[in-house]
Amino acid sequence: MADTATTASAAAAASVANASTDAPPFQLGKPRFQQTSFYGRFRHFLDIIDPRTLFVTERRLREAVQLLEDYKHGTLRPGVTNEQLWSAQKIKQAILHPDTNEKIFMPFRMSGYIPFGTPIVVGLLLPNQTLASTVFWQWLNQSHNACVNYANRNATKPSPVSKFIQGYLGAVISAVSIAVGLNVLVQKANKFTPATRLLVQRFVPFPAVASANICNVVLMRYGELQEGIDVLDGDGNLVGSSKIAARHALLETALTRVVLPMPILVLPPIVMSVLEKTALLQARPRLLLPVQSLVCLAAFGLALPLAISLFPQMSEIETSQLEPEIAQATSCRTVVYNKGL
Repeated sequence: MADTATTASAAAAASVANASTDAPPFQLGKPRFQQTSFYGRFRHFLDIIDPRTLFVTERRLREAVQLLEDYKHGTLRPGVTNEQLWSAQKIKQAILHPDTNEKIFMPFRMSGYIPFGTPIVVGLLLPNQTLASTVFWQWLNQSHNACVNYANRNATKPSPVSKFIQGYLGAVISAVSIAVGLNVLVQKANKFTPATRLLVQRFVPFPAVASANICNVVLMRYGELQEGIDVLDGDGNLVGSSKIAARHALLETALTRVVLPMPILVLPPIVMSVLEKTALLQARPRLLLPVQSLVCLAAFGLALPLAISLFPQMSEIETSQLEPEIAQATSCRTVVYNKGL
């Protein structure tokens, strides 16, 4: 049966390739763009976070899934192009969980991360925050992050809900503690002028969010450090489970989570401190919030694909750096592992 399916897919691929030259030859389950370069990964993740997929109808989703099934079984109708197949795969990957094939709730999809996360970023960067508002926005931000992490988790192995709750509570407590602590220190800094104090306060969310993101990753994925993660050879065959690869995956993910909020929470305060001095905004202070929202949206839209493109989804590591039993189990010089997002 497996050989028959492979033959059918190969025949379908050949017919599609002959039918269209407007896009790269379609590969089921593979990225459209090369993942060995930063630019290729950047283009790939631009597809992943494309908010237009939020408006895909149920009928269009069913058509996309059916088209991919037809390709898999070699029963494609004549005239289907590579572009149509890539588009169908993009829709399926944006909406359905790869392990469960269930629809991901819209606000927690990667394509919904920017539209639903931008209002939270605007709230985090509001000037003159009270203690209550600081706690509220940090809590809301980490709640959204936790739900996105859980909705897009690796569901091939059962994960206890207690791990999710532990990571969520750790992230919220660390974010709120650091944000409140820094705000109190800034308020007590008598050497700052009111203008300087306001500017410094605007940068408080970054260290709070960055540290909470690291805490969230470590607590949510601590089990990987204890049990290891699967490493695969060049043909996709399982070589073994490696704790060293898990450490590399966790480090790469943590670095991504530190880089991600940097442009989002650092650039807007700098830009707004300049724009607030313009004659237009001084004459029309009601425009401050809409302008800040647009600045945050632009920073978010740039930061997310840049941050998650730093490392390939499937990272490569030399077997000599891994456990002896892993190196002995394969003749390959390198193996790959799923870093996670």
